[in-house]
Amino acid sequence: MKVLKYCLWALLPVALIAAGGYYAWMVYGTTVSNPHNYQRVSDINPPRGFERVAGADPTLTAFLRALPLRERGTRTQLFTGGDADRQPLNYAVIDLSMLSNAEQCADVCMRLRSEFLFSTGRFADIHFSDVDGGIQQYGGGDSRDSLVRYLRHVYEVSNTFSLSRELSVRPLPEIQPGDVFVYAAVDRVGEKLGHAVTVIDVAREPRTGRVCVLLAEGNTPARNIHVVRNLRDRWLSPWFAIDEKADSIRFSTFSYAPTELRHF
Repeated sequence: MKVLKYCLWALLPVALIAAGGYYAWMVYGTTVSNPHNYQRVSDINPPRGFERVAGADPTLTAFLRALPLRERGTRTQLFTGGDADRQPLNYAVIDLSMLSNAEQCADVCMRLRSEFLFSTGRFADIHFSDVDGGIQQYGGGDSRDSLVRYLRHVYEVSNTFSLSRELSVRPLPEIQPGDVFVYAAVDRVGEKLGHAVTVIDVAREPRTGRVCVLLAEGNTPARNIHVVRNLRDRWLSPWFAIDEKADSIRFSTFSYAPTELRHF
C-alpha cells in the first residue's frame, strides 16, 4: 500500500503538468488562427471516424481543398486596414487577396465560384444574377485583370438577395462541397442584413452516416476570407456537425433553415 501511495504521489506532478499543458493548448487552439499552421484546407483533418467525400464534382472539391491558408496567428484584416471585429470566428485566413471594399459575404461565395471556374477554363460558366434579375456574364477569357474588373462590378450589383433567388435548394442530406448557405434580410422579420457562407469541405462517418462540414465566409465590412471556427463545440472545431432533422442549423453566430442550403 505504501508503495502504491508513493507511486501515486510521484505521478501527481506529471498528471498536473499534462493537464495544465492540455488546458493551455485548448485555450491557445481556440483563440489563435491556424493553430496547427496548416498549409491548405486539405490539411485540416476531419473528426475521428469521419472520411472526406469526393462530392458530385470532384474537380470543385479538389479546388476547395487546395485553397491555401496563411500562417499561424494571422488575424482577419479589413479591406480598409486594421483588424476586423469577431476575431474568434477566424479559424484560419484563406490566402486570397481581397479585391474591393465591397467583397463581403455573398461576394465571397461568388468569388470562390469564379476562381474555380476561371482556374479550369470554364469562362462561359462565370455568371451571376443581379438584384434586378438580370444576368451578369463574364466575357474576359483568361485575362486575370478582366476577371478582377468583372468581380468588382458584380460585388456592386449582386448580394444575398440575388444569390438566394438565383441558387437552387439542395436537400440537406445531399450537401456537397461548393454549396452555399444563404438567406436574405427580406426573408427574415427584423433583420437588416442577410448572410452567406460557402461549404468548402464535407466529411461523413460511414458507420452512422453523420455529416460534418467546413465553412468559409466573408463579412461586413469587407475582410479576409476565412475558415469559420466552431464556437459552440471546441472539440469538433473547425468542423460543424449537420443535423439533417433539425429545424435550424447554427454555425457559431449565424443560423440557417434547411431550405437555405443552395447550390449553383
